[in-house]
Amino acid sequence: MATARKITRRPYGAGSLYARGGVWYAHWRADGGRQGKRRVGPMRVEGSRDGLTRSQAEAELRRLIAETKPARMTSGDALTMAELGRRYLANLERQSRKKATTTAVESILRVWLEPFFAERDLRRITAQDVQDLMTMMEKGERPGPKAKGDRRYGRPVGAKSVRNYIGYLSALLGFAERKGWLPVNVARHIELPGKPESTEIRFLEPLEVRALADAAVDGPCREIDRAMYLTAAMTGLRQGELVALRWRDVDWTAGRIRVRQNYVLGEFGTPKSRRSTRSVPMADEVAGELDRLSRAVGESSGDALVFADPHTAGPLDKAAILRRFRRALKAAQLEQSHRFHDLRHTFGTAMAGTGVPMRTLQEWMGHRDLETTQRYADYSPSAHESAFVEAAFGSGDSGRPLASRAT
Repeated sequence: MATARKITRRPYGAGSLYARGGVWYAHWRADGGRQGKRRVGPMRVEGSRDGLTRSQAEAELRRLIAETKPARMTSGDALTMAELGRRYLANLERQSRKKATTTAVESILRVWLEPFFAERDLRRITAQDVQDLMTMMEKGERPGPKAKGDRRYGRPVGAKSVRNYIGYLSALLGFAERKGWLPVNVARHIELPGKPESTEIRFLEPLEVRALADAAVDGPCREIDRAMYLTAAMTGLRQGELVALRWRDVDWTAGRIRVRQNYVLGEFGTPKSRRSTRSVPMADEVAGELDRLSRAVGESSGDALVFADPHTAGPLDKAAILRRFRRALKAAQLEQSHRFHDLRHTFGTAMAGTGVPMRTLQEWMGHRDLETTQRYADYSPSAHESAFVEAAFGSGDSGRPLASRAT
């Protein structure tokens, strides 16, 4: 067996190169003290033109170090938003953050932050600059040239979105502050718009859910859609969790559905949050519907998707799901304004209406915070509520109603 052979020792920070089993490997200390290690390529054997010589491998090592170690800021360097965004996204990728997160950051950088700050040195921006950006959002103005036919110009950004966008800006500047590239994160103490009041929860009644399932669009996806509508309404799974559901996640014996994956932006990944990895009770009606679907597709276990595309056996197209959902709403004579996500709200309100404790419902729905689940508390029944009011305002010791007593 070939042994590791260390090559010329370099000064600190220059990395090291060694060979093992006929392959060059590089090792170096990257930005922030992180250890960098990479397979460089095969060694060139004497008499052959294939593989890398020592000098070629060392050149590749220098390239890797330069690629992964950002240049230190000097007093004359300008840290622009574009450069900070590049470094921040690279950090997110090193942390294996979800694609939904990196996509959101890329979008906010492209639409708002890079056009607004342009080539400005971020070390010279002030809290007033951030306030000006927030004002621009609230007025519906957009930085940079107006795109022809873009209807988003002139449309005010909602309070929730403003809070999110400035929150991302603060995360970027906070990252730069921790790295020593900025003296202070000026967005940290900006007064944000108040949290918008929760909008009314929209949901379907049980009879409406069954009418929707019966109205599933005819075609190769009919049985899949029918089962998916009922499962969504009676388990509370998110659309991405339904699309990623596999037959091995359906526990027929325990009568539960286990949520292990999500499908977002064309990729399978872990569910939305830590609590989103969970198991949910499977009602008999759902079990029966899934059993019929499994017989129709010839699957009931393994890694095959439960709600698979009938042509490719891969994930269903989300845009196509929405189109069929709207057609089913129309055929069932239900309100067209309903969203697919309202099926999840249907589960939440129905479970709260039966008196399920909020903590239990939080676990079933995979909410990170109990505050999110509390939206359904208004639908919780209490057999004693009227008795409480009666005790407070009903007959007193004198036997007369409270309103008729002398004051």
